Amino acid sequence: MQRILIVDDEQDIADLVGFNLQRAGYEVLKAHDGISGTEMAMRERPDLIILDLMLPGRDGYGVFRELRRDSRTVDIPVIMLTARAQTEDRIQGLQAGADDYLSKPFSPKELLLRVQAILKRVDSPPASTDMSHGPFRFDKNAVKCYIDNEPAELTSTEFKLLLFLCERPGRPQDRNDLLRTIWGYSDAAHSRTLDTHMKRLRQKLGPHGSWIETIRGVGYQVAKSAE
Repeated sequence: MQRILIVDDEQDIADLVGFNLQRAGYEVLKAHDGISGTEMAMRERPDLIILDLMLPGRDGYGVFRELRRDSRTVDIPVIMLTARAQTEDRIQGLQAGADDYLSKPFSPKELLLRVQAILKRVDSPPASTDMSHGPFRFDKNAVKCYIDNEPAELTSTEFKLLLFLCERPGRPQDRNDLLRTIWGYSDAAHSRTLDTHMKRLRQKLGPHGSWIETIRGVGYQVAKSAE
């Protein structure tokens, strides 16, 4: 049974989310402040964390930074859950490296679908174990990417996105197809999610970020070869 940690200081929200997750077959852990949430995540190492940003003791961004600095929690996917609905807050959450972001009030069904999509993406073992294109090499079993044989610090979502493009070099990938394949949904309202992750991915790739090409009106592709 997969375990999900909910870190939210609003008891009713945590109970509502927990009830829907348990009904879907997940084991649920709860914490109601940033410090205990951080400690529980490191101790229990859940399969996914639903993290509120407005927390007492240590806010959600502070919790997230601690999780990403610790080897026990660095690869655990995180959905940020917050009352902040402004576009800038959503972008900040995604730029921090969160796997997804949902604003309150939210539909429990939508949250469940996003949880299922992320866990399916993380748990799906690739058919082959290694793949290379240009300066990029992928160890699919370990979910590791190497650039010029040096390890790249990518989140699981960034790894999946870059791998998907590199497996289809020179072939433009439609935005909706990318959203559906990587995140599990494909409507225009979530296009900012794709753009934000792509911007962050390019930054992490440094000079090799130019391998990812924007195809206006379509989406993105990885170049067949260096120019």
